[in-house]
Amino acid sequence: MKKFKNSFFYVTILVVFSGLIYSILLRGKTLEVGKVSNKIIEKHDYVNEFITSILHNVFHPLAILLAQIVTIIFVARFFGWVCRKIGQPTVIGEMLAGIALGPSLFGAYFPDLFPILFPQESIVNLKFLSQIGLIFFMFVVGMELDLKVLRTKVKEAFIISHTSIIISYALGLVLATMLYKEFAPEGVSFMSFGLFLGVAMSIAAFPVLARIVQERGLQKTKIGALVITCAAIDDITAWCLLAGVIAIVKAGSVASSLFIIGMAIAYILLMLVLVRPFLRHIGNLYSSAEKITKPVVAIFFVTLLISSYLTEIIGIHALVGAFVAGVIMPDNMKFRNIFIEKVEDVSLVVLLPLFFVVTGLNTKIGLLNTEYLWKTTGIIVLVAVGAKFISSALTAKYVGQNWKDSLTLGALMNTRGLMELIVLNIGLELGVLSPKIFAMMVIMALSTTFMTGPALNLIDFIFKKRKAILPNTSDNLEYKVLVSFENPEDGKPLLKVANNFISLEKEKQSITAMYISSTNEVNPYKIEEYERESFKPVLKEATKLNRNIETLFKASRDIDSDIVEVSNKGEFNLVLINIGSSIFEGTLLGKVLGITSKIINPENLLNTFTGKEKLFEVNYFDDKTQAIINKTEVPLGIYVDKELTKTENISVILFNNEDQFLLDYVKLLKKNSQAKISIFDTYDIVNEKNKITHENVKVIHSSKLEKDFLKEQDLLIMSIDSWKKLIDTRSVWLNNTPSLLIIKP
Repeated sequence: MKKFKNSFFYVTILVVFSGLIYSILLRGKTLEVGKVSNKIIEKHDYVNEFITSILHNVFHPLAILLAQIVTIIFVARFFGWVCRKIGQPTVIGEMLAGIALGPSLFGAYFPDLFPILFPQESIVNLKFLSQIGLIFFMFVVGMELDLKVLRTKVKEAFIISHTSIIISYALGLVLATMLYKEFAPEGVSFMSFGLFLGVAMSIAAFPVLARIVQERGLQKTKIGALVITCAAIDDITAWCLLAGVIAIVKAGSVASSLFIIGMAIAYILLMLVLVRPFLRHIGNLYSSAEKITKPVVAIFFVTLLISSYLTEIIGIHALVGAFVAGVIMPDNMKFRNIFIEKVEDVSLVVLLPLFFVVTGLNTKIGLLNTEYLWKTTGIIVLVAVGAKFISSALTAKYVGQNWKDSLTLGALMNTRGLMELIVLNIGLELGVLSPKIFAMMVIMALSTTFMTGPALNLIDFIFKKRKAILPNTSDNLEYKVLVSFENPEDGKPLLKVANNFISLEKEKQSITAMYISSTNEVNPYKIEEYERESFKPVLKEATKLNRNIETLFKASRDIDSDIVEVSNKGEFNLVLINIGSSIFEGTLLGKVLGITSKIINPENLLNTFTGKEKLFEVNYFDDKTQAIINKTEVPLGIYVDKELTKTENISVILFNNEDQFLLDYVKLLKKNSQAKISIFDTYDIVNEKNKITHENVKVIHSSKLEKDFLKEQDLLIMSIDSWKKLIDTRSVWLNNTPSLLIIKP
C-alpha cells in the first residue's frame, strides 16, 4: 500500500507540474510581441544546425584543453609502460611521449591533425597548467629532501658533488665558447649563454636517481646512501646557481643582479627564520591524517603559493620558491608523507605530463637537419657524460670508494632526467637558448638518462658481482617458505598459514617475509624507517607464534617480476602470496569476474568435476596474480583472506585424482601443525595404500560439503585446477568457504 502511495504521489507531481511548465511556456509566447521579430522561419536545416553546434563545442577552448589532457595522459602512460617493460624509468617514457606529441613526430606525420589538437592559441593554457604541475612537483622534491640525513653524510658527499659541479660547469663554459657564435640567440650576451649552459651541464636528476637506487636494491648499501646524498646536495647547489644565473640574465650584468640576489637571500632568511618555525609548530599540533583538516592543508598550500609568487616577482623563478617551500616543511616524515600523497598523484599523473608535451612542442628535432648539427649534438652529449660521469667517478675513487662503487656513483650522477628539462625550459623562456640548442640539449637530457640503466648493468657485468635481492638462508634447512605481501597488515594471516607448514624445531624452520613496495610510495631518505614500519605487523605476529623470521624488503617498479625472481632463485619449497578478500565481496563472481552467479546445489558438487565442457570462459585471477602463477617455477599458494584469526581447523579438499599431490601438504600439516585436519575426499583418493593416520587427521568420503562443516573451518586448501573448475561452473558453494589457500604444484 505504501509503495502504491509513493508511486501515485510521484506520478501526480510529474503530471501536474509538467502541465504547469508547458502552460507557462505557451503563455510566455504572447509576451514576445514587440520583443522578438515576428518573422516566421518556414524551414530549418536541423542537421546543419546540429553539426554547427557540435563543431562549436568541439573547438571551444575548454573542450580542446580537455582533449589535450586526455591524449597526453594516455600517450604518457603508454610510453611509460613500454619503458618500464624494457627496464627504463617511467619518466623516460613520459619524456619521449612529449617529444612524440610535438612537431618532431606527430606534427611531422600528421600535419593536418596536429594543429587541430594543438592549435597555437591553446599552447598558453597548456603552458600555465604545466607550470602549476611543476610547482607542485618541486614542492614534493623539496619535501623528499631530509637535511638531517645530509648532515650525517655531508663530508664525502660535498666533495664528490661539488667537484662534479665545478668541473661540469667549467666544461659547460668551454662548450659555450664553441657554440655561442652560431647557436646563441641574437642579443644574448656570452655571460648569460655561458652561465646557463654551465648550469645545464652540472645538474643531476635527484628524483629519477633516487628511484633507480631503490629499484636496484642499493638504498641500504653505503654507496646507495652516498649517491642519494650527493644528488641532493647537487640539486640544492644547482638550484642556488640557477637562481643566481636567472638574476644575472634578467638584470643584464653581475653588478645589476646584486639587488636581486640580495632580495633572494632576504627571502631565504625569512623562510628559514620565521616561516619554518611556524610550520613546524603547526606540524606538531596536527601530526596525523585525522588531525589534518582542510584549514591546515590550506595553510601549507598558501605557503607554497606565496613562496612561489615571491621568488617569481623577485626574479629567480617560481620553481625555486616551490622547492624552498618543500624543504622548510615540518621535519616529521609522517606529516610530509601525508602531504606528498595529497600532491603527488595529481601533479605526477595529470599535470606533469603536460610539461613534457610543452617541452615536446618546443623541441623541433627537424631543425637538426644536417650532419654538422648532429655531430654538434654528439659533442654536447660526450661533454655532458665526461663532465659528470668521469668527474664523479674519479672523485669517489679519490675519497676512498672502490672502482665498482665509484663507477656506479658516476653512472647515477650522470642522470639528467626531468630536472634538466626544467632548466632547459627556463632557458628557452628567458630567451637564453635558441630552438636549435634547446633541441640538442633535450636530446642530451634523454640520452644521459636512458644510458643510466645499461651503464649500471655493464658495470655489474664487468665486476661479476650482481646485487642479489635474495634472502640469506642456509642450504641445509628442511623446509623454506616465502610469504610475499604488498600491504603490511596482509602479512599477518599469511604468516599464520605458513606457520602450519614449518617444523616446530626452530633450527629447521625458515620463513621469509617479503614486502615489495612500489618505488612511487617510498621516500628515498626514509627507506629504512619505511621498511621498519612495513614489517611491524608481521614481526609482532611472529612473536605471538614464537617464530623467528627473516625479512626482505625491496622498492620496485615491476612488483610481479621481482616476486617471481625471488621465488624462482631462492630455492623455496613453498611461496605464499595474498590476493585479499575482495574476491568475496557481493557475490563471488559478481565484481571480480564480471558475471552473474548461478546456483548449483552443493549436493551435486561432484558433478562439477566430471570433465564436462566449460560453461563459459572467465579470468580466474587478476592480471598480476596470473602473471606470477604463469612464471613461478616453485609450488605457489594463492591465499584468499576472509578475516582469518586462527588456524585450529584446516580442511583439505580432494576433488579429483590430480589433487593427490595435496596429500604431501597434509603430511606437512600433520607433522608441524597443531590444527585439526579434515581431508574431504570426494573422489576416494585416500585408500589403504596412501592412508594417513594421525589423531588430528580425519578423512571424510563424501560428495557433499555441508554449510555447517564449512563454518567450522578456519582454512580451506584446494588445488588451482579445482578452483578453476568451481569458477567455471559459477558454484555459489565458494561463497560459503572460510579463508582459502589455492595451491599450484
